Amino acid sequence: MQDSTSASSLVLGIDVGGTKTHLRALAGDHRVVDHVRSSAGWRPHDPAAAAGWLTGLVRETLPAGAAPSALAVGAHACETPRQCARIRTALESAFGVPALVVGDAELLVPAAGLDKGVGLVAGTGSVAVGRLPDGTTVQVGGWGAVLGDEGGAAGLVREAARAAWAAHDRGEEPDELAVGLVASLGVPEVPALGAALESATDVSAEWGRHAPVVFAAAEAGSTLARAVIDEAGRSLAALVARLAARGAVVDDVVVAGGTVLSQPALYDALTAALAGSLPAARTRPLREPPVEGAVALARSLL
Repeated sequence: MQDSTSASSLVLGIDVGGTKTHLRALAGDHRVVDHVRSSAGWRPHDPAAAAGWLTGLVRETLPAGAAPSALAVGAHACETPRQCARIRTALESAFGVPALVVGDAELLVPAAGLDKGVGLVAGTGSVAVGRLPDGTTVQVGGWGAVLGDEGGAAGLVREAARAAWAAHDRGEEPDELAVGLVASLGVPEVPALGAALESATDVSAEWGRHAPVVFAAAEAGSTLARAVIDEAGRSLAALVARLAARGAVVDDVVVAGGTVLSQPALYDALTAALAGSLPAARTRPLREPPVEGAVALARSLL
């Protein structure tokens, strides 16, 4: 029997998320490596640095003497075909095997065992990916916490702060949402929320960690928080609608991301919004880790 770590047998999938990276290597159906680590140091907008980071990860993680026969990467913030192609070329040069690099949302549909549909992520940020009938990939959203990412954790906090400020400007007493944000951000009053948010050095991560406050406030009866969550659901549904308007197949919407899957209120808001705008679209929460999609894509290269 061939050794499970031989160079001719390993397929390697990597899911580089905004917070953590998951690497999985299989020889046939045998799992050789299943490794999770921080995504610290990931620099997708510098293709040489990104390829070097991935190459180092693979070489540090695989058993001595082992090498992949094909590898696929789903990469957070890999936002254009050109950007992904440059990283892929560097990986193929480093390992001498077929490689594929796509945005991390593109892992969701194959991870769910489907060959078409929409991958919708709402974690720290938010993005949706689909394919046109000719196979062209289309991505919408994913513009970062300052400009977009509605429905992601950071976007929820931004919109919650705006709702609290608007209520303050109307002369309303702070409700559960405002009180929660003030406490979580460690400021004395609502007007100080802006300076606290603007002081973040890693906007997405630092804003996003306050998102549980929004859901706790809604459960405590805050109408402001409830409105923020409902609007976040509509914003996520709007990403799918944009894909549909461009001709993508949207019958199946595979949903992933720690924020939307851990918060039923947001998932329900998304489902309700889709039912109103795209009744044929069916949401299905991803039950497998996205790295399974990377493994499936790696196998397709062979």
